[in-house]
Amino acid sequence: MRQSRIKETNMRQIIYDRVASIANNTKNYISTKDLLREGITNRQIKNLQEEGYLEKIVNGFFWYTGNGKEKPSNYKAIEIGKVNPNAVICAESSCYLQGLIDIEPTVFTVATRRSDRQGMTMPFETRRHYFADTRFHDNIITVETEYGSYHMYDLERSVCDCIRFKEQIQPIIYEKIILNHKKMQEEAMVKRMLTYAKAMKFEKKMHEDIYEN
Repeated sequence: MRQSRIKETNMRQIIYDRVASIANNTKNYISTKDLLREGITNRQIKNLQEEGYLEKIVNGFFWYTGNGKEKPSNYKAIEIGKVNPNAVICAESSCYLQGLIDIEPTVFTVATRRSDRQGMTMPFETRRHYFADTRFHDNIITVETEYGSYHMYDLERSVCDCIRFKEQIQPIIYEKIILNHKKMQEEAMVKRMLTYAKAMKFEKKMHEDIYEN
């Protein structure tokens, strides 16, 4: 009986060590495929979740908690990139990530193509905007991190989209975005924003919120 318990304990330690090694190689973000490839069974994966070693992000992705390491500050963007590599961080969330505002929006905003129907149920609140394919790829920045990459729109387009989606944004967040943007306006930036606003048919609204107030 005692030998059986010792054997079971040793086997569990082997599993813990194997998962820790995987986490070390993947910067703590682990996929189900990573685990299965290393011989960890679905049953063992479930046990690791119950024991608090794996924090589920979405089906197929986990954050390893066994080493006590904290997630990076931009973890929401990184996790969006892992769940849907084609998604783009937009509007107020993109403004926050680029330092235009210092208050993090309570809802994380993401853009996908209208034809993209991939599920994106995240463990944090998100708002998904569906963009026409013709304008979707304009002004995209790709951010590379040690944990993985993600996409977001550049600052000009992000501010423009905040104006488009004004009614969906917290007033205090919107006011800070407009106020801080006005402080940094340059002629070339204004021209690019007006070009985008004209293409998306909200040029009048932009004038009212930025250039007439």
